[in-house]
Amino acid sequence: MKLLHSGKVRDVYADGEDLILVASDRLSIYDVVLPTPVPDKGAVLTRLSLWWFDRLADLVPHHVISATDVPAEFAGRAIRCRRLDMLSVECIARGYLTGLGLREYQKNGTISGLELPAGLVEGSRLPEPVFTPTTKAPVGEHDEFMTFDEVAEMVGPSTAVRLRELTLEIYRRGAETAAVKGILVADTKLEFGRAPDGEIVLADEVLTPDSSRFWPADRWEPGRPQFSFDKQFVRDWSATLDWDRTPPGPEVPADVVAATRARYIEVYERITGMPFAPVSA
Repeated sequence: MKLLHSGKVRDVYADGEDLILVASDRLSIYDVVLPTPVPDKGAVLTRLSLWWFDRLADLVPHHVISATDVPAEFAGRAIRCRRLDMLSVECIARGYLTGLGLREYQKNGTISGLELPAGLVEGSRLPEPVFTPTTKAPVGEHDEFMTFDEVAEMVGPSTAVRLRELTLEIYRRGAETAAVKGILVADTKLEFGRAPDGEIVLADEVLTPDSSRFWPADRWEPGRPQFSFDKQFVRDWSATLDWDRTPPGPEVPADVVAATRARYIEVYERITGMPFAPVSA
């Protein structure tokens, strides 16, 4: 196999006509890779993505070929997948106001050019889910909000419409599924690519604690930061530091690593209803 790309979290290898997508235990926040890994994180991301790919297959085709036909050293945290021409847009759906979306709203009353109602606060549920795309920045650089018109300029009007439709459909399905398990999906980020025949295909990861904000429904309270089963916990920890969110990232203390791992595993188990077995088990 040949290493084609090493991203913030995933490594991509060529294996004949296929790709091997390997989820590492690396952790990134604010587009900066931190030097401290979170044990079993890659396995959680891979298994939860596979669970969701199966449950979204009627909405959109996905890139997975096999979860088992991978090199032994990557077992449990890799997938064999189709090669795609990836679209250079981060497709984000938001059902609640938080994170960078909240900061954008506080500045302008809008996100990605979409005007939102006045008076919303941190954690507010939006009247309906919204599509708030961003650029897909290289490692170490920051994504920037894009308007729908800017997406249409980049990928073409019909593709932009389809990306918006798919992003919102996937978010709604994910939010409805997670709500049954007592989990709110505040927002989620998706990536799509084109197959050789032009078909738009869901790729990378889907509805994981790296790509989404998951909140326990019974603890949701607008007007304050929410308890989260995702890397927001690490973002909040980093806010206590004298760090300007540029590389190099700070070392993460052992207790923060352990708490992050526990939250990733808990949300996996709550959503899927299955116990998590570590890769080494």
